[in-house]
Amino acid sequence: MTNWVEADQVAELLKPGMTVFVAGATAEPSDILDALGNSGDACAGVHFISISVPGMNGVDFSSFHPDARSTAFFATPQNRDSMAAGRVDYLPLQYRAIYDYLECELDIDAVIVQLPPADEDGMISHGISADFLPAVLGKAKLVIGEINARQPLPVDSLRMPADRLTHAVKTDRAILTFPVAKAGDATRAIGASVAQLINDGDCLQIGIGAIPDATLAALTDKNDLKFHSGMITDGVMALANAGNIKGTLTTGATLGSQKLIDWVGKSERLSFRPVNHTHDPGTLRQIDNFVSINSALEIDLFGQINADVLGGSQVSGTGGSVDMMRGAALSNGGRSIIALNATASGGTVSRIVPALTSNTPATALRSDIDYVVTEFGAQRIKHLPVQARAEALIELAAPEFRHGLRTQWKTLTSV
Repeated sequence: MTNWVEADQVAELLKPGMTVFVAGATAEPSDILDALGNSGDACAGVHFISISVPGMNGVDFSSFHPDARSTAFFATPQNRDSMAAGRVDYLPLQYRAIYDYLECELDIDAVIVQLPPADEDGMISHGISADFLPAVLGKAKLVIGEINARQPLPVDSLRMPADRLTHAVKTDRAILTFPVAKAGDATRAIGASVAQLINDGDCLQIGIGAIPDATLAALTDKNDLKFHSGMITDGVMALANAGNIKGTLTTGATLGSQKLIDWVGKSERLSFRPVNHTHDPGTLRQIDNFVSINSALEIDLFGQINADVLGGSQVSGTGGSVDMMRGAALSNGGRSIIALNATASGGTVSRIVPALTSNTPATALRSDIDYVVTEFGAQRIKHLPVQARAEALIELAAPEFRHGLRTQWKTLTSV
C-alpha cells in the first residue's frame, strides 16, 4: 500500500547512514528536492547518489546539510565547487559500469524518482527516462515517487506495480527540458563532414551538444536510418518525422524541448530501455552498421581522447561514449566518430594537442579511436601506425598550430 505524503514530509523518512538514489534527467523529483534543500538537519549523514545531466539537473546534494555526502558521475556547474572541496565524491565510470555498480555493488536504502501517474491497469511506467532506475528498484527499501500529472506515459517503457511505491507525492509541474545548442559556421562544417561518413541504413548513436545537433541537421538526404542511443534529442525527432529514420527508435532518456517531450510521450515508435540494454556490448554487437557519434574536449597525437577534464579539474563526466565506441567496434560494419572543433577560447587554444598533460586522464584510450572530424576535415585513425596517426591528426588541427604540433611531436618521440 502506497502512503501518500506531502513533499516536505519526505525528509522525515531519511535517516543518518542511508544511501539514497535520486533519479536524473527528466525523472528528477524537483518538488521533493526543493523540500529537502530546506529541511534543516533531516539530511545530516545521508549519502546521495545520482547521475545528473549537466545543463539539465542542477542540484548539489551536498548542499542539503554540512554532513550530507554525495557521489556523482558528472561534474556540473552546481557541484564543481563542492567536488573540488571534497564534499562530493566523483566516480569515473562508463555508463554500463555505473549500472552494474548501482545494481551489484551498492546498498540502496531509498529511491526518489519522478514518475507518471498509474495507468488503468494499476501499473506505473518508468516514463521517458528509464536509464538507471531498474538497477536500484529491486533492492531499495523505500521507493518514493513524485507523481507528476504532466509526466508523459510513453507507449513502450518498462513498468512496475503501483504498490511498489512505498510513498508518493502528487505534483503538477513542467518537465525539465534541455536547450538545443546553437551552431556556428565551424560547427555546421563539422556536422556536414560527419554526415558524409554516414551511409543509408546505418544505425546511429548520438551524443549531446552543438556538434551532434549539427550532424543530425545535415542528415536530411540519408535514407532508412535506424536509431539506438542512450538519449533522444530534437534533431532525432526531426529526422524521424521527416522519414529519414525508419522503424523503432531505442533510447534510455529524453533530452530536449517540450515539443520533444510531448512527441516521445505519444509516439508508438519509441522504445525506452535501461542502460544495461542501450549501452551493453552484447546488444550493440548485434546491430549491423552501428555508428557512434560523440564529441571531446581534446585529442592528443597518440589518439587519446579527453572528454571530461580541463586544467586538471573535472568539468563533466566519462558518460557513455566509450561504451558506444567499443560497441561500434564490435558491430558488423560499425564505426565510431569523434567530432570536435579544432580550437577553443576564441581560436587561441588547439584542441589537437601533442600529449595529454600529466593531470589529464584519458577518457578513451588510443586503442578506442576510429574516425576524427574537425572543421578541417575527417581522418580515419584506427588502423594507422603511431607516426601516421600523428600526422593525420595534425592535418585536422587549425593551420596556425600545425607547425608547433609537428615540432612538439618530434620532441616527444625522439630517442
